[in-house]
Amino acid sequence: MPRTARDVVFVDGVRTPFGKSGKGLYAETRADDMVVRVIRELMRRNPGLPPERVDEVAIAATTQIGDQGLTIGRTAAILAGLPRSVPGYSVDRMCAGALTAVTTSGAGIAFGAYDVVIAGGVEHMGRHPMGEGVDPNPRIVSEKLVDPSALVMGNTAENLHDRYPSITKERADAYAVRSQEKVAKAYADGKIQPDLVEMLVRSLEKGYGLATRDEPPRPGTTMESLAGLKTPFRSHGNVTPGNAAGLNDGATGALLAAEDVAEELGLDARMRLVDFSFAGVEPEVMGVGPVPATEKLFARQGITIDDVGLIEINEAFAVQVLSFLEHFGLADDDARVNPWGGAIAIGHPLASSGVRLMMQLARQFAERPDVRYGLTTMCVGLGMGGTILWENTNYEGGK
Repeated sequence: MPRTARDVVFVDGVRTPFGKSGKGLYAETRADDMVVRVIRELMRRNPGLPPERVDEVAIAATTQIGDQGLTIGRTAAILAGLPRSVPGYSVDRMCAGALTAVTTSGAGIAFGAYDVVIAGGVEHMGRHPMGEGVDPNPRIVSEKLVDPSALVMGNTAENLHDRYPSITKERADAYAVRSQEKVAKAYADGKIQPDLVEMLVRSLEKGYGLATRDEPPRPGTTMESLAGLKTPFRSHGNVTPGNAAGLNDGATGALLAAEDVAEELGLDARMRLVDFSFAGVEPEVMGVGPVPATEKLFARQGITIDDVGLIEINEAFAVQVLSFLEHFGLADDDARVNPWGGAIAIGHPLASSGVRLMMQLARQFAERPDVRYGLTTMCVGLGMGGTILWENTNYEGGK
């Protein structure tokens, strides 16, 4: 029997606007309804795709409980009106959930098991705080398999500041200010809106409404406004609510296909999946995870950071991005990195964020035919990193 690998392409991506957890946009909205909205919008935007041609729905959630549980890939597919013949499953790799949903289902396309898949993620941190219902094995602490700080992401960010003493609070704050400024400019230039799908929201107090844009951004953020924020994870520490992503709600979804199938169905092939890599690091400094994941991928592909023209890295914490930049010898304000800002401003609904990075990279590729390769990369709780290398299908030569 022939075993042939096929090229995998990113066709489309959409997401709900991201909300603030607690009393934010989605306080009274179900997580699975957000996924349903994303799936329906993907199908609406790609009318050449017969619903029965979707071979799999992979949806990630970090806290798989309540309205984020019950094999959400399958239940959301049913709720979205896809044929009963379309299967689905759920994924958990914490923050890299949607990224893993893409690599796993994308690998299935390359292998020939699928032609078309929907992959994405959701997190309703207002309804389901990270770690809800979990019962960590006591051996983890009693046998000192990891330091207790590894179980609190903010503490791991403080640990990363310790490992990189050159990354000061001032550098982290300056990075956060730039992220806010870039997101504000991207919104003003209409860069972010095309990938957002309006989401119906309701409130017993305010009635029904529409979520049309991200809630977390804080335009006008300054170094002065960040300087006085408390450091909740360590007395006189470096990590504050201003230089870290917040607690957020939202859903994302991507349409992936074999390149020949996309051509057959008249679907866009916006970028090509070249390779991906995951790596483990000490859980106490989980934010450094993108470094070995990217190095592992570069070694396999025989390329360096100089071959990469665009980088979308998740901003869980400013220090985590800065450690990546420092390792690869990039300036804090390198123009290739998060041109439209990142999670410090937009928000980070855990398992959904990986696909947000991809849809922004795909949009940037369309504007930059001179760029051939781009990365989507992120750190992952419990000490991991994940990186995907993408090729611009619009590439016309150049870097």
